[in-house]
Amino acid sequence: MHEAPDPAALRDLAATAAREAGALLLHHAERGLRGLDTKSTVTDLVSDADREAEQLLEKILAAARPDDALLGEEGAGRTGTTGLTWVVDPLDGTTNFVFGYPQWAVSVAVVDTEGTLAGAIFDPSRNELFQAARGLGATLNGQRLHVRGTHDLGQALVATGFSYNAHRRAAQAVQIASMIGHVRDIRRAGAAALDLAWVACGRIDGFWESELNHWDWAAGALLVTEAGGRWQCEPGPHGVDQAVAACPGIFDELEALVA
Repeated sequence: MHEAPDPAALRDLAATAAREAGALLLHHAERGLRGLDTKSTVTDLVSDADREAEQLLEKILAAARPDDALLGEEGAGRTGTTGLTWVVDPLDGTTNFVFGYPQWAVSVAVVDTEGTLAGAIFDPSRNELFQAARGLGATLNGQRLHVRGTHDLGQALVATGFSYNAHRRAAQAVQIASMIGHVRDIRRAGAAALDLAWVACGRIDGFWESELNHWDWAAGALLVTEAGGRWQCEPGPHGVDQAVAACPGIFDELEALVA
């Protein structure tokens, strides 16, 4: 019989793991990239930095929580007996990382049957640590977060991302063209985890993207909801799931527009 998990302790473990993996990635960035390869398409990159960061996350989490399950983007995985699963993205924004564009992060979350219980997103380029635990709020470097209070979609700054599949990316461009006149402006930075963290901290009003994986949004979705925002991930117009996150005042209108 396992003890009931402490969300605050799990949040702190996620933060520690994310920080350590972030430090490793910075080391890789300074010494130069190695082992660069592709995954789903020629534009979907992976490197030794991704792989080693995931191995480090697996080691840290297994040492602290050996009976929990694990799911990692780069193939790490194990079954567990506690009902908890760690969902990790060792390097969200690999293309940015490869090009030296400072918009990439480490995402670490732990989920149970109700969804994400705790998580952290660490942005090494800015030394910014986003954390959240269910029912305990969300923070950035220890300061409490809250989404923006925007109620007019026409004044909202929103973000999105594109698929690695060229045909689907072209369809997404059509979608953007149809909605650009309905919002203040659209940003595309290339790291979904940070986009969600930035909704939570009020740097953008909303975000949508198709074809995300669980590790892309597990921590970020909790940040958004614990910061007072709304989130959903449901079947979308391109035959794949579409995630939407926003402050409450524009969520329904944004969701309807992108659907």
